Amino acid sequence: MNHNPDLPRCGWVSPTDALYCHYHDTEWGVPNYDSKSLFSKLIQDGMQAGLAWITILRKRETILEAFDNLDPDIIAHYTDKDRERLMNNPGIIRSKLKINAAITNAQIYIKMRDDEGIDFSEYLWSFVDGKQIQNNWADFRDAPAKTTISEAMSKNLKKRGFKFVGPVIIYAFMQAVGMVNDHSTDCHCYEKCNEKQS
Repeated sequence: MNHNPDLPRCGWVSPTDALYCHYHDTEWGVPNYDSKSLFSKLIQDGMQAGLAWITILRKRETILEAFDNLDPDIIAHYTDKDRERLMNNPGIIRSKLKINAAITNAQIYIKMRDDEGIDFSEYLWSFVDGKQIQNNWADFRDAPAKTTISEAMSKNLKKRGFKFVGPVIIYAFMQAVGMVNDHSTDCHCYEKCNEKQS
């Protein structure tokens, strides 16, 4: 994983950590409109609760492997045997609450899609009127931990029964999937993420 440690990046990225730089440069803040990919990211951000994102990033490959690529169509049918298998996997976040949340959330995703005809991507993006919010932070620390929009999305998700979707988790999710462009203005990805607007 080649990367240039000298490129100007958001201050939360360690320039010497190739994995972190790659995630920041190629994924974080890039608008994502794929329903299953958004579901996967929502679960990953929920797993991060109480932990540093780099912890999830370093375990992500193992997490995806253990959870059938976080495919809601598969996870929704997990049994107690699957729960036990996951709890015994040292390569993932072994939290009973987080494992159960992934399964519950998958079941709700399926119910929304199959019973209510709701496209998960359209549903989530509707909170920002379908387009990325452009911010202009000189420093990454200027970005808020949550917003009125993340609070509204969190409230709606919770009402539907989703777990690990508090407003702070949801704002981190919104940043990651490009619903907001929170790259600092001096970051080399700031304009790049702007350009990804349709």
